[in-house]
Amino acid sequence: MTKAAVNLPPPPCTAGTADDFLSEPAPATIEAVAAMPRGPVAILGAGGKMGLHLSLMLKKAAVAAGQPERRVIAISRFASLRDRGGFEAAGITTIPCDLSVPVNVAALPDASVVFFLAGVKFGTASSPLLLEQMNVTVPKLVAARYKDSRMVVFSTGCVYPFAPVNTRGCTESTPPAPVGDYAQSCLRREQIFAAASAAHGTSVVLIRLNYAVEFRYGVLVDIATKVRDGLPVDVTMGHVNIIWQPDALNHIIRAASIAASPAVPLNITGSGVHRVRDIAADFGAFLGAAPVITGDEATTAWLNDASHSHRLFGLPPTSPGTMRQWIASWLASGGHTWGKPTGFEKRDGKF
Repeated sequence: MTKAAVNLPPPPCTAGTADDFLSEPAPATIEAVAAMPRGPVAILGAGGKMGLHLSLMLKKAAVAAGQPERRVIAISRFASLRDRGGFEAAGITTIPCDLSVPVNVAALPDASVVFFLAGVKFGTASSPLLLEQMNVTVPKLVAARYKDSRMVVFSTGCVYPFAPVNTRGCTESTPPAPVGDYAQSCLRREQIFAAASAAHGTSVVLIRLNYAVEFRYGVLVDIATKVRDGLPVDVTMGHVNIIWQPDALNHIIRAASIAASPAVPLNITGSGVHRVRDIAADFGAFLGAAPVITGDEATTAWLNDASHSHRLFGLPPTSPGTMRQWIASWLASGGHTWGKPTGFEKRDGKF
C-alpha cells in the first residue's frame, strides 16, 4: 500500500462486490431490454473481460423489466478469465463451446438477440493462424448460424486510421484504414457480419469501442500500475479515449435497438481526448509517486469520436476524474488487477 494514498476515499466496492457493482443496468437499459424481441439473449465469447458483466447486466435488466423468464445464455470455452460459476449463480445459462468448430456452432440454441464478443488480440503477432481462426473463421460460422437474429458485434476503434490529436477523432463516416494484422482482422470480422446483413437482412450493429476501463483492467490501470511501480510510461501514443466499462455496456445494450440492415457502425467511448502524460501526473499525485516519462508524443493516435452514440444515449455518466480516483483507490487499498496490459502504447498494430 502506498502511504501517500491514505487520504484517498475507499474504492466504491470491494473485490467481492466488484462484479455486481460493474454490472448495474441504467433505467434506460432496463427499458431497452424490455423492448427487445422476445426470446433468449445469447452472449458469445462471454468468458473474457467484459462478458460476465454484460451477461449480469442483461439478466438484471430482464428481471427489472418484469421478464425474469427471459433466458440469458453465456457461451464460451470458459478457459480464460471466467469460469461458469459466476454466471450460473446469477441464473445465467452457460454453454461451454469452442466456436471455431462448425458442428458446435450449428448446435447452439436459437436466440432473438446475439452479442458477439469472441475474438483474439494478444499474442497474435506470432500466431497468424490463430488470428485468422478466431477473428475471421469464427465470425463466418456465427454470422451464418444467427442470420435470423438481431446482432450486436463487438469491434474496435483500431479499424480506423490514426487521427490528429488536435481533433475529436474518427467518426463512423471515416473510411477504415487498419494498422497491423490484428486491426485488419477486426475489419474483416466487420465485413463478414456486414455481408451477412446484406445477404440475409440480418439486423447488425458494429460496436467500435475504445477504451473501456474498470478497476482491474484497461489503459488507466496500465498507466497507474507503472506509476506506482516506478516503471516508465511511454507517451509516444500520447492521447487516448476512455470510457468506464459499465457505461460502455449500458450504451452497447441499448445499441441493439439501432441494429439494421445494412449493418450500422457505432463508435462507443467517452467524451474528450485525454493526454497520457496528464493521466500519469494525476496517478502520481494520487499514489505519491513521481511518474517516469519516456518518449515524445506523436501528432496522431487511435481516437474515436462517439458524438453520435452520445446523442442517442447521452454522455457516459462516469467522469474521467472519477475513474482515475477509483482506480487509484483500488490499487492503494491492495486491490488486484488482471495483470493483462492492453498494449495501448503500440503504434505498429502488433499485439
